[in-house]
Amino acid sequence: MAVYLASIIGSASIGVYSFATENIVVIPQMVPKSKAQEIADWLKAKLVHTSIGGSLLNGSLATGNSNGLILSPFVREEELAAIKAQYPGNVTVMQTRRTAFGNLVLCNDHGALVDPRFKEPIVKQISEALGVECVQGEIAGLPYVGSVAVATNKGVLAHPMLKPEEKKVLESVFKVPVDVGTINCGIPYIGTGLLANSHAAVAGSLTTGPEMFIIGNALDVVQEDE
Repeated sequence: MAVYLASIIGSASIGVYSFATENIVVIPQMVPKSKAQEIADWLKAKLVHTSIGGSLLNGSLATGNSNGLILSPFVREEELAAIKAQYPGNVTVMQTRRTAFGNLVLCNDHGALVDPRFKEPIVKQISEALGVECVQGEIAGLPYVGSVAVATNKGVLAHPMLKPEEKKVLESVFKVPVDVGTINCGIPYIGTGLLANSHAAVAGSLTTGPEMFIIGNALDVVQEDE
C-alpha cells in the first residue's frame, strides 16, 4: 500500500500547507524536519523545508510539475533560493494580483487546467512556466480547480460532483484516467487534503479506509513497493 496518512501542524488539510511534484515536496519549516522528511521519503521526492511568502500555506500559494513551478509574488529571496537549490526545472514568480495559484491551477507533466477567469496573457505565462498546454475550465462547476482535484502522471482524483463533460476535458488535458472521490471523511475538496505523485499518495489523517482505497486505485499507487 502506497497511500499514507499524515497531519501537518495538527491539521488533516495537508494539501493546504504543502505541495508535491515528481521531484520535490515543499513543506513549511514549522513542521518538524523529521516529519517533513518522512513525507518526502514516502513520495520519493526531495524535501524543500521552507515557507512561501512567510506563510504556512504553501499548497495554496504554489503549484508545479516536473517542468516548472509557479510561485506567489510574495515569495521571499531566501525561500526562492531554497526551492531552486532542490528543484531542477524552471521556477516562475507570477506578478499578478491573484496569489493562490495552488488553488487556481491543476497540472501534471502532460497538461494543465486553470481558472477560467484568468486573462489570456496569464494563461500563456502559466503554459510557458509549466511547459504544457493550458486549458481553462471548471471542476464540479467550480473555478478553483487546484483545490477540488489532484493530478499526477498516473491519474486524476476529482470532486465527486464532477460533470461528464468536465471529465472528458480532464482526460484530454492530463492524458490519464480520471476518477472521483473524497478525502478526510467526506471532504470533496481533494486538493486540500492530498499530496501525490507517481510514487505514492499522502492523505490527511482523517481519511477513511474506503477513501484510501479509492485514492490508491485512482492514482495507481496501490502496487508501489514500500
